[in-house]
Amino acid sequence: MATKESATVNVEENKDYWEQIPQPAEMSFFDHLEELRTRLFIGLISVLVSAIACFAFVRPIVGWLEIPAQGVKFLQLAPGEFFFVSFQVAGYTGILLASPIIIYQIIQFVVPGLTRKERKLLAPVVFGSSILFFAGLAFAYYLLIPAALNFFISYGGDVVEQSWSIDNYFKFVLLLMFCTGITFQIPVIQLLLGQLNLVSSKQMLSGWRIVILGAVIIGAIVTPSTDPLTQSLLGGAVLALYFGGIAAVKLIGK
Repeated sequence: MATKESATVNVEENKDYWEQIPQPAEMSFFDHLEELRTRLFIGLISVLVSAIACFAFVRPIVGWLEIPAQGVKFLQLAPGEFFFVSFQVAGYTGILLASPIIIYQIIQFVVPGLTRKERKLLAPVVFGSSILFFAGLAFAYYLLIPAALNFFISYGGDVVEQSWSIDNYFKFVLLLMFCTGITFQIPVIQLLLGQLNLVSSKQMLSGWRIVILGAVIIGAIVTPSTDPLTQSLLGGAVLALYFGGIAAVKLIGK
């Protein structure tokens, strides 16, 4: 005759078992392909519409992105250079504006194949990832870009006139902002690894020496500039995010 303790164990085991089983899928393989095509089409249309809308207001957006480079004269070094720069700015901004629709389409596509345990992680992961991405954009705009530009402007400012190509400037700014936004996803990855019992907070902390080296490498690779101040700021942010992620993993008991 089963005891109360063994019955409790069986209940827990059954609960864990059902947590690992995804919802029953009724669509065939070709139905999934059709759904993927539809959701990709919706995502692309949302980006296109957002980019067109941003192109209509591209001049204020360009003016906002030029603010960190005060005192610099921008030049158009080739016919149509600013025209194509406008497309780049509108495209990047359109992706940002369309990101909620893109994320929603991705979620709707992958949810049927997730286990119940994985679904519980979905909302916090999406919310945290979005917040950290935009925090990374703000960090790049208000700290990294001004620091890099001040370094380049002050270095040799008494020797050469600061006249920059508008195309090269926006490639620098947009690349740095998006790379920083992606780099800020480190705590989300740590929480996922911890929640899935792949890596514990103790294991993450034990590799602090490798993390410091990795932060220096990331700072050197991600930042398109070569100045040590920008690389140090980003490397310091990576370390702060990593150890903050360890604290978050510790808080959830992993």
